[in-house]
Amino acid sequence: MYKKETEGWLKHYDFILLDMLSLQLALVFSYIFCGNGFNPYGNLLYRNMAIFLVLADAIVIFSLDTLKSVLKRGYYRGFLITVRHGLIVGALAVLYLFLIQEGEAYSRMALLVMIPFYIVITYVSRELWKKFLRKQMAEGGSRSLLIVTTSDAAEDVIANIKKNNYARYIIAGVAIIDCDMVGKNIDGVEVVTNEETTPMYVCQEWIDEVLVVIPEGIPYPQEFIDKLMETGVTIHYSLAKFSRQDDRKQIVEKIGNYSVLTTTLNYASSKQLLAKRIILNYSRLCHECG
Repeated sequence: MYKKETEGWLKHYDFILLDMLSLQLALVFSYIFCGNGFNPYGNLLYRNMAIFLVLADAIVIFSLDTLKSVLKRGYYRGFLITVRHGLIVGALAVLYLFLIQEGEAYSRMALLVMIPFYIVITYVSRELWKKFLRKQMAEGGSRSLLIVTTSDAAEDVIANIKKNNYARYIIAGVAIIDCDMVGKNIDGVEVVTNEETTPMYVCQEWIDEVLVVIPEGIPYPQEFIDKLMETGVTIHYSLAKFSRQDDRKQIVEKIGNYSVLTTTLNYASSKQLLAKRIILNYSRLCHECG
């Protein structure tokens, strides 16, 4: 079974939570900076402001899509977007105080320093989190991916997946289907199988998903794909070439920079995937002990 990648703003839920936490820290630091004490939440006005800031932050994130392509941004562009985000949140906070007519009771200095605090905290936290995620992208996660392609395209495909491994795949190997290159190494990834032996390899080894990238000008290997489908593995086809498979669930996604059509027998929840891992690990342990 296959677990589909989270789409839309939900795929950045970690950045959203990090952003809202940064905003609350900025509120606390600004409160302390102005000599008002250490707990702004004990003051009803500041507590209400804290609640409003969560709402304002969510409005800015979703309406302006400020987290779009957050992992692909450079330092300069990321900083500019963070500054714009912070200024808009600050403007909404001023508007809120004006509407509730409590501007006189709220420290102007606390409001003024809160936004710079927020911009610095959220920018640093985002960059640190991005660094952590990129490290995970390089190391891979729990899902293994077999790349199926041709000898001419293999190097580009592998480089593309490594550079854009947002799903954090472990690249289990590459299958070259237009010639026999088993045992050779392409960009640090071993060629583990050829067209004839790939279906059996998928059955025998720990392969969760297969990415099929067939360049233009190469005939679509329908017979090979049919055999691969019989293994029950989740298959991602590059949309440059694919043949519709009506008997399997289909999803359009992105793997690396490739738009792919994913075919799978069924979806799996996180709990089901965990159970699968436990069973496989137990089976391997029993096999090794036996």
